[in-house]
Amino acid sequence: MNNGHIRSLAAAKFKTHHSLFVLKKPFFHESFNLCPIHPTTNHKIHNVNQPRPMSLHILGSPLFPHSFSHKNPTKKPHKNTVFCTHNSRTTQLLENLENNHKLTRPDYPDQFSCTPIHPVHTNAQTTDQDDEYDDLWLRMKDEARSDINHEPILENYYFSSILCHPVIESALAAHLSIKLGTLSLPSGTLYDLFVGVLTEDQELVAAVKHDLKAVKERDPACVSYVQCFLNFKGFLACQAHRIAHKLWSQDRKILAVIIQNRVSEVFALDIHPGAKIGYGILFDHATGLVIGETAVIGNNVSILHNVTLGGTGKMSGDRHPKIGDGVLIGAGTCVLGNVRIGDGAKIGAGSVVLRDVPPRTTAVGNPAKLIGGKENPIRLDKIPGLTMDHTLHINEWSDYVI
Repeated sequence: MNNGHIRSLAAAKFKTHHSLFVLKKPFFHESFNLCPIHPTTNHKIHNVNQPRPMSLHILGSPLFPHSFSHKNPTKKPHKNTVFCTHNSRTTQLLENLENNHKLTRPDYPDQFSCTPIHPVHTNAQTTDQDDEYDDLWLRMKDEARSDINHEPILENYYFSSILCHPVIESALAAHLSIKLGTLSLPSGTLYDLFVGVLTEDQELVAAVKHDLKAVKERDPACVSYVQCFLNFKGFLACQAHRIAHKLWSQDRKILAVIIQNRVSEVFALDIHPGAKIGYGILFDHATGLVIGETAVIGNNVSILHNVTLGGTGKMSGDRHPKIGDGVLIGAGTCVLGNVRIGDGAKIGAGSVVLRDVPPRTTAVGNPAKLIGGKENPIRLDKIPGLTMDHTLHINEWSDYVI
């Protein structure tokens, strides 16, 4: 075989190989370092300011902007031009992307599709509460920038998880889809599902923000909102449940149960999608938490790890506990059956509750008994779900010493 044949075969192989990347839906693959490619001319668009390409495993998000603004004002890139960036300065990226609301989703776990996804709708009418929520998202972005200053190695992670998102809905959908995605249920599919639910139900989004504030205010281990959003599995599991419950209520029960299963596998807790949960919820640590199908949890409730809100095993139908507003349930507690825990009540750690607990009282033990007695229980003057006080009045009823 002469040199001419070899060159012809090499050219044909090169053309076949690179034709994979000139598509109507361009994408990135982690094993290739690509320059931008014009979709009609197939020519590379060179940009002297373009940083080196990055690995998508480092980027770690199904969301990435549809396109970047071009540095040359005399020549605008084609609308389908794609850029792959790595190790770039966050400030420069934000200047390019702050007003870009077109996001992308992956068709496969290791590929980025540049097809626009479900748009994020916003309501033109704003209220003081809406402004407060908007301020929360802006504050989370400021916290992300501060964390980047302390740990520059996390720049791409924070950018793809927080800074490139215009609203909290898309950021939460992206983060949950990465956590819960699998090879057979890719994160891109989950993202489309999650962002659709979140953008169509603003009450759900409001509950998410109430939960963020609850964790930040009640958990001394929570140093910032962005840390809770990214790393606290109790918070993430609660938000995944909210989406699953919305699907359950829309009679999309197969999807809801699949999400429940993935949450139990990833976060090590099990919340049935039929359970109803209010806002301002703190699932502290959350490992081992079990909540049954017909359970109801009110607002501003704090629940620690290894808590079971279950049935007795003897009944069908409405068979799980009803938890009032402002309740605190200590670690390792079991509340069994269709019993009611009154507003502002407190259940001590390790208790087994089989009967109703009156509002603003404390129940401890196995089986649980009211502090002060059934006839004249001690009434709490503060809301335990907010104060997180597990030991109030212990000296009044116990002579326990070490």
